[in-house]
Amino acid sequence: MDATAPVALVTGANRGIGHETARRLAELGHIVLLCARRAEDAELAAVELAGLPGAALPRRLDITDADGVEALARSVEAEFGRLDVLVNNAAINYDPAERAVEVDLDEVRRTLETNLFGAWRMVQAFRPLLGRSAHPRVVNVSSESGSLAGMAGGEPAYGISKAALNALTRKLADELRAERILVNAVCPGWVATDMGGPGGGPVEAGAANVLWAATLPDSGPTGGFFRDGRSLPW
Repeated sequence: MDATAPVALVTGANRGIGHETARRLAELGHIVLLCARRAEDAELAAVELAGLPGAALPRRLDITDADGVEALARSVEAEFGRLDVLVNNAAINYDPAERAVEVDLDEVRRTLETNLFGAWRMVQAFRPLLGRSAHPRVVNVSSESGSLAGMAGGEPAYGISKAALNALTRKLADELRAERILVNAVCPGWVATDMGGPGGGPVEAGAANVLWAATLPDSGPTGGFFRDGRSLPW
């Protein structure tokens, strides 16, 4: 592997938008740490990306496991000494059939643990390694479901978790600005994935939004919420 190649970490990268994002980054020459909750899923997904200009290296990661996240951060530090791109893609529990007035709050807590606290935990753990990058980027894969401007009833756990992720994006972007770390949220749109279901757009289009934020120039925005390179209302 090229020791000068950018190092990217993508959570939930064994399928859907995460997997396509890993592919696109590897096509650009990145060394991609392809993360999944099960080691065998990460390994199978990495095999599918063999032969690209960069590299896809499978890593087992459950972002709700604080010890596991810290262990991976230590491993990345020992192997690469830095992290250039962090893509917080892993998410669970799209729940359009639920209503806030009656949803099981244990399910909401479980959703927040992955969709909000998991991403938060990743940034805290990998911040020192991002600080060693010449062009550090954090991409939080959000959803227009989390936009307060158009929010209505339904999908309470998922929508509220993404609204919270958007708020976290704003906080982190402001606090990390002095460290040159660009932090943005992106909405990939409705994509035909296991979570999105049939009828959505191609996964390539959704991943293009993530790739855009992951490869912004140093003069690019931070603390924004985007789709197709255009700002979305909070």
